[in-house]
Amino acid sequence: MAAKQPPPLMKKHSQTDLVSRLKTRKILGVGGEDDDGEVHRSKISQVLGNEIKFAVREPLGLRVWQFASAVLFSGIAIMALAFPDQLYDAVFDGAQVTSKTPIRLYGGALLSISLIMWNALYTAEKVIIRWTLLTEACYFGVQFLVVTATLAETGLVSLGILLLLASRLLFVAISVYYYYQVGRKPKKV
Repeated sequence: MAAKQPPPLMKKHSQTDLVSRLKTRKILGVGGEDDDGEVHRSKISQVLGNEIKFAVREPLGLRVWQFASAVLFSGIAIMALAFPDQLYDAVFDGAQVTSKTPIRLYGGALLSISLIMWNALYTAEKVIIRWTLLTEACYFGVQFLVVTATLAETGLVSLGILLLLASRLLFVAISVYYYYQVGRKPKKV
């Protein structure tokens, strides 16, 4: 007796069956938006994450500004620690310093901030970069206010002080600009 051949199997083309495909993606949990608004194309990308999301899209000139800031902070710190009289004389144009201790303490504080700046230069973490830029902007802003108050008290106006005030305003503007640029949400690709 001849065995009867079973009918050929009908393959279901799930790629063309839209309802089946949507059900499969819903079961896997892909295709929808997550909390960050990211649409994952596969379960693997959902589990592993999208590395582009974590990379900082650096604004043009950010690393140059970080390097210049670190050099500036280090240079002024070393000058305040080693040559407090000359630093005071350069800023306040010939006024006599009464005590070197406050200027050396200022140099120590600047040296500490410069170490943070040097370390931030080598990081890719957005939060650390933003905090250092905010630290810079706050420092320059406070320095601007302190020098302006000292200028109002003493009445000494010199070209050195005016240049210092103008440079501090410029440095605040640059630091705040980069702070907001690094904090911007990246455009979806």
